[in-house]
Amino acid sequence: MRAVPRHVACVMDGNGRWAQRRSLPRTAGHRAAETTVIDVIEAARGAGVEWLSLYAFSTENWNRPGAEVDYLMRLVRRVVRKHAPLLFARGIRCRFLGVADPRIPRELARDFDDLATLTADNRGMTLTVAFDHGGRRDIVEAARSLIRSGTPADEVTERLFANHLPFPDTPDVDLVIRTSGEQRISNFMLWQVAYAEWVFPEVLWPDFRAPDFLACLHTYRRRDRRFGGVPPRTNGDPA
Repeated sequence: MRAVPRHVACVMDGNGRWAQRRSLPRTAGHRAAETTVIDVIEAARGAGVEWLSLYAFSTENWNRPGAEVDYLMRLVRRVVRKHAPLLFARGIRCRFLGVADPRIPRELARDFDDLATLTADNRGMTLTVAFDHGGRRDIVEAARSLIRSGTPADEVTERLFANHLPFPDTPDVDLVIRTSGEQRISNFMLWQVAYAEWVFPEVLWPDFRAPDFLACLHTYRRRDRRFGGVPPRTNGDPA
């Protein structure tokens, strides 16, 4: 069995369906998700996960109804302000991946910057919140950065390319958890998830709790990660 994954990423899916099943507005599902976020952060930290990435808002989410987007912006700002002391006290370093669209309220962008600055020297788990994030956009921006640097085409390697991505010190993702049973990548950290293991629990994100997270880690530990290789031989025969 393998050790705890170094980097776990979560696609926090199912808020809308959670609310719909209870005849509530979609905003109620987003509000209920706050408890899950804190529970998963604590569970990951306690389990020894070094890097945790949460997909909070994609570049495509701007296509949602304006009222829902506005609510999400207000909700995220409240959550960031409310839990900043806890994250700092837990020694968690916080980063925000994306945050490029001018439609993001200036106050929210400032809160992101403030939390990142507050926790910059923490040496515990690194929490990356992907907000206004798109994996394709990150790859395009890395390509533009390489071109601007004047790097000859024959000198471009995977490692050099990765150094031009946002937060290039971020290790590849080992495990992706997507709740609600949906099985899509959804433009999430496309470069970093190239060799990740995926788990798709049926539970909706607002109902996802620490035991569910730990069960996903257990599933990961039972996986045989080959990275394109072959299984080891046992008694002269393939395992």
